[in-house]
Amino acid sequence: MAKKTLIILALTTSFGFGFAFNSILAKTNKNQIKMKRVTGIGGIFFKCKDPDKIKEWYKTHLGLNTDPYGAKFEWRQEADSTKKGYTLWTPFSDKTKYFEPSPQDFMINYRVENLEALVEELKKEGVTILDKIETYDYGKFVHILDVEGNKIELWEAKDE
Repeated sequence: MAKKTLIILALTTSFGFGFAFNSILAKTNKNQIKMKRVTGIGGIFFKCKDPDKIKEWYKTHLGLNTDPYGAKFEWRQEADSTKKGYTLWTPFSDKTKYFEPSPQDFMINYRVENLEALVEELKKEGVTILDKIETYDYGKFVHILDVEGNKIELWEAKDE
C-alpha cells in the first residue's frame, strides 16, 4: 500500500512539475516570438508639379523604365529566389489628396506579411488606422499614421 501511494505521489508530483514547466515555457516562447511586421519597402510615392515630366526626366537621364504609374524595380525574394517581388517608384500630382491627412509631400509603402493580424496588433498599440483593409489582384492595403502624422501605406503583396 505504501509503495502504491509513493508511486501515485511521484506521478502526481511529476505531472504537476511538468505542467508548470510547460506553462512557463509556453509563456516565455509566446513573449519571445514577435510577429514579423515590415518586410521591405513596397514603394516610394512623392508629389511633384508635373508627374509626366518627372517620369520622362528620370527615364531619359537615369534610365528608369517608366510607365503611367512610375517605375517598378523587380527583385527575387531572399527566402525563395524563384519568387519575384517588386518595389514601386511613383510620382503623384502635387494636387493629389491621396497622402491626406498627412501634410507631407511623400508617402512610403511598406511590404508586410499577414496584414489582418498586423492591423489587430497596431490597434491594440493605439496606432491610428485610417481605413479598412482593401484587397486587389496585387495585394491587400491599409493606411496608418505614424507618431508625427505621416501617412503610411501597408501592403501585403501578391508577388509572382
